Amino acid sequence: MNVQLFKTLWGHSGPYATAADQVVAAGFQGFEGPIPAGGPERAEFLEALSSRDLLYIGEISTTGFAVPDPGSTVEDHLEAFERILESSLEAKPIYFSSMAGNDLWSFAETIDFFTKAWEIAQKFQVRVGFETHRSRSLYHPIVTKNLLAELPPIELTLDISHWCNVCERLVLDELPEVLELISERALHIQPRIGYDQGAQVPDPRAPLYQPAVEAHIRWWKSVWKSQKERGFERITMTPEFGPDGYLQVDPYTEKPVADLWELNQWAGHRMKEECLAFLGE
Repeated sequence: MNVQLFKTLWGHSGPYATAADQVVAAGFQGFEGPIPAGGPERAEFLEALSSRDLLYIGEISTTGFAVPDPGSTVEDHLEAFERILESSLEAKPIYFSSMAGNDLWSFAETIDFFTKAWEIAQKFQVRVGFETHRSRSLYHPIVTKNLLAELPPIELTLDISHWCNVCERLVLDELPEVLELISERALHIQPRIGYDQGAQVPDPRAPLYQPAVEAHIRWWKSVWKSQKERGFERITMTPEFGPDGYLQVDPYTEKPVADLWELNQWAGHRMKEECLAFLGE
């Protein structure tokens, strides 16, 4: 099995060339993030990918970034989804990951959005993993289960850390039927480690957080097994430890408790080793 690791551009500052050099040096295979809208920044982004022969997973946030724009409608989100998807095709993404929808919509509105977003993806003949993300439509395991029963065969980007935070526990241990369902729909994984009080443990290397690390590995084994059985030629993972309140800091000095790129390298290589060992490769 070809296990490929991607560097998240969330939290990276500086030139894209520097990020690309980090990808190569760490033994990762590409980027995941939004493509710049245009101008010199877009050209720099495309050059960083092509000159180092890196892969790309396109990121689509349907209004806002992590949190949707207040009051945004289904039509607003569909417009953003199609516009960003089409704009990103120049970078030749292997597929897309999308923070999509709004946790405040009605069930009917959410069904309408995902049905039409899936149709847009079919029109452009691309694969999209819709992310299990707080503030978005797939923010909760039971909500996701109920939606998937009514939707076309959408695929998922699994960031289970969000559900641990929303439900305030390592919740999938209590929901084996949901774990099986999402494993069968998983396109891509973002292996950040969540816990009861946050979507990101301060440092997954610390002994204090090993129960959470081991729980996530248990769940991802279900995903890896399903992906192998479904004939995936590659398993992709983007460790997504990030800034913006996710990374804990000293409240007085604002000094981070850890280095993000170190955390993401550790998480990526640990999960790749776990995956290959589990699949017997």
